[in-house]
Amino acid sequence: MKKELEIKCPAKINLSLDVLNRRNDGYHNLSMIMQEIKLFDILKISVCDSPTSIIQFSCDNKNLPADDNNLVVKAAKLFFEKVNIPTSARIHLCKNIPSGAGLGGGSSDAAGTLSALNTLFENPLDETQLKALAKFLGADVPFFLHGGCMLAEGIGEILTPLTPLENAFVVVAKPKISISTAYVYKNLILDESINHPDIRASIAALQNGDIDALAKTAGNVLETVAEKMHPEIKDYKNKMLTLGAAYSLMSGSGSSVFGIFKDKFSAEKALSEFKKITKETYLV
Repeated sequence: MKKELEIKCPAKINLSLDVLNRRNDGYHNLSMIMQEIKLFDILKISVCDSPTSIIQFSCDNKNLPADDNNLVVKAAKLFFEKVNIPTSARIHLCKNIPSGAGLGGGSSDAAGTLSALNTLFENPLDETQLKALAKFLGADVPFFLHGGCMLAEGIGEILTPLTPLENAFVVVAKPKISISTAYVYKNLILDESINHPDIRASIAALQNGDIDALAKTAGNVLETVAEKMHPEIKDYKNKMLTLGAAYSLMSGSGSSVFGIFKDKFSAEKALSEFKKITKETYLV
């Protein structure tokens, strides 16, 4: 019996991102506010009975791996190993979220794959089991099982729902560069010179719907590494502010930069200006 499902996999931005310390296992303890945005990859999945598990994956972006190095394939294999259901699965990914941008596209696609397959097979895994698989695939993947706006702690897997950002327009622009997350964290120096954002104050600002207060308290400590590598990140932030953004940060470990705008007119003007610099510019 053949079953099909098409789902949207959203991107995210980090409204604020703090790194607390380096753990003994080499990872870092984080405190960050993750906000889902309306920029989507599209997953099309069809499954049918088969004596052995076969996964066929394709993507409209030929620059991305189509083998076991792709998180979608990893997620599908992990799911079928867990549920032990021999199945033939055909998965096609329509890629709209830029890669190497700090927008979580790969993690979102992995979470979408887990959720979609679980739905297609009538929920053999409960929420706890899905979260365990998601955490195994990557620190950001559990967030995308829920979406919305979350405080993410630990390595990113400890999630607390927050009041989402509302009544705002977000312009996202990715410079013509990609940044390795591993490189950024490896070269991050957590000393007294680091200016840590006030995450708790930012959460309060979200609860009050106060974008100006959010702008004063938010930050991203990973910019200290990324901006040294690529000064254009700081240039993008300054341009966002010049064009009327309430505040602007790099998302995640970069390289994309977002600006939060209070009105659509200013956001559309910023979109137009950034389109002259990079085609990977979005208004959400």
